[in-house]
Amino acid sequence: MRVAQRLQNLPAVGAPLGSYVHAKRVGNLLYLSGKGPHSPDGTVPRGKLGAGVSIEEGYRHARQVGLVLIAAMRDALDGDLDRVTDIVKVLGMVNAAPDFEDHPKVINGCSDLFVEVFGECGRHARSAVGMSSLPSGIPVEIEVIVAVD
Repeated sequence: MRVAQRLQNLPAVGAPLGSYVHAKRVGNLLYLSGKGPHSPDGTVPRGKLGAGVSIEEGYRHARQVGLVLIAAMRDALDGDLDRVTDIVKVLGMVNAAPDFEDHPKVINGCSDLFVEVFGECGRHARSAVGMSSLPSGIPVEIEVIVAVD
């Protein structure tokens, strides 16, 4: 089954918010800029894990960010997600209260999605870290390195 057939209604990837690109290919590696979540109504969720945002909400936000990252992959690969040969590395940043300790549980939202979509090549190395703040107060930001053909 083609990767695109496993997905429905990927979100649009808007214009970059500065003088950078969403994806940069170097050899067979595609480096994706960090992305944050957007609600279905277009608003940007805000908040800190451990201070008003639950682990379950954070997981859902990380999963939604994963969809945005897949859309960025699609755009960078001229619409052909089957060119993804491996999800190499994920860096998940969690906007967290100082005593929050469950960063991996939050970023699992993105990791689980990548395995669902890409199968075994969706398994990856990963870091899940806490930050004292993230741009616009978003609860999670995730960047990815992808191997492509």
